[in-house]
Amino acid sequence: MRRKDRERDKAFALDVIDRCEYGVAALATEGDTPYCIPLSLVRDGEELYFHCALEGTKLELLRKNPQVCISFVASNEAATDAFTTYFQSAVVVGTAYEITEDQKRIEALRLISQKLTPANMADFDNAIARSLGRTGVWGIHMEEITGKEKGRP
Repeated sequence: MRRKDRERDKAFALDVIDRCEYGVAALATEGDTPYCIPLSLVRDGEELYFHCALEGTKLELLRKNPQVCISFVASNEAATDAFTTYFQSAVVVGTAYEITEDQKRIEALRLISQKLTPANMADFDNAIARSLGRTGVWGIHMEEITGKEKGRP
């Protein structure tokens, strides 16, 4: 990280990840064109989880090259008295993998649902019964985690 004065520790970065409803994942393509996509993510220890369809560009790319880089921004505020912004962010580099065992898929989906739709958890089991067969679940093992902040002076 170039600006060491803005670098924050791993605990800060994990807190940023936990506060974000989504992160933007950068995936490699076979050509020179980058591919970025927002993902609704939940963290459990050193793992991130997301749900998706069973097919699509994102999955084709991940199956060819599972390396990902994900950017999270928990806050970003333009200064009113200077030409700058104040922010909190985290970047994760990791390896994606498909989760195929039903029990692990359900556990990941429960974590995602508890984070993003906690008021709907009473219907979770019914939703799983209806849609597990058509829902993809992937994990990302976090290998590098960095946090950065520019706070108010």
